[in-house]
Amino acid sequence: MKSIWVMNGPNLNLLGIREPGVYGSTSLQSIEEALVEEGERNSVSVTFFQSNHEGALIDRIHEAMGQADGILLNPGAFTHYSYAIRDAISSVSIPTVEVHLSNVHAREAFRHTSVIAPVCAGQICGFGAGSYKLGFHALLDILNGGISTR
Repeated sequence: MKSIWVMNGPNLNLLGIREPGVYGSTSLQSIEEALVEEGERNSVSVTFFQSNHEGALIDRIHEAMGQADGILLNPGAFTHYSYAIRDAISSVSIPTVEVHLSNVHAREAFRHTSVIAPVCAGQICGFGAGSYKLGFHALLDILNGGISTR
């Protein structure tokens, strides 16, 4: 059975409460429940992790080596400046899809740049909670050989 690890960065534990006009009213727990259902439909084990701490996310990325077939990552604000998370993703050589609820390219200028995207297979943003489902299926297609990342 394939294994996808879903990792979420800072403030994503507040989904559904934090700025619903930007991030929607769906909670992180609801997103996780939907991904578990997608996993069951596709015979994929889905594991979740959220932290507001950069080092904890890096440790979790390292733990994924030899355990996860793919990573679905919403790095939150770390997207724009965490070279340490970027290097962790690059180091583990696990296919990774970056996801964001909002369209980061239609927001403040500082959100337009992801230092993590260049080491990911791709980036999906702007579809609210649906970004996770789209990212899950893109990652699954990569793992099944249907999408080339090169």
